[in-house]
Amino acid sequence: MAAGTPATVALTAAGISFTAHAYEHDAANTNFGLEAAAALGLDAGQVFKTLLADVDGSLTVAIVPVSGKLDLKALAAAVGGKKAEMADPRVAERKTGYVVGGISPIGQKTRHTTVLDETAELYDTVFVSGGKRGFDIELAPADLLAVTGGTTAAIARV
Repeated sequence: MAAGTPATVALTAAGISFTAHAYEHDAANTNFGLEAAAALGLDAGQVFKTLLADVDGSLTVAIVPVSGKLDLKALAAAVGGKKAEMADPRVAERKTGYVVGGISPIGQKTRHTTVLDETAELYDTVFVSGGKRGFDIELAPADLLAVTGGTTAAIARV
């Protein structure tokens, strides 16, 4: 299952170590991140969801724990913007090449400014979508930042 997603291809090409974790996705479940945490037996603070926001007209990737929510004002401030709002899901799918619920911050069709919530640094490894529903990737937060060109900031709220 690991072979073939743009996320795993990008990680392999970059020489970054990761562990693939597949789980059975329930098609009726739309809370993808909490489903992943439960299926993999993980603390929801260690599993991160990938969200796309429009910050002053530019798409920005926000990676926050599934146990919290994205603070749009904090995200805008983190990238030097004034106003942020969630991107249209269709735009997110088109610009990333992934489907909602399986959007990985890694290997997106178009590279965007990326911000990882600072709580990721509390863990040796974090889990993010591997590029499809029912598939997560485990990697070190520093490696996630390296492969996405991202930065960290306090962008999540409980």
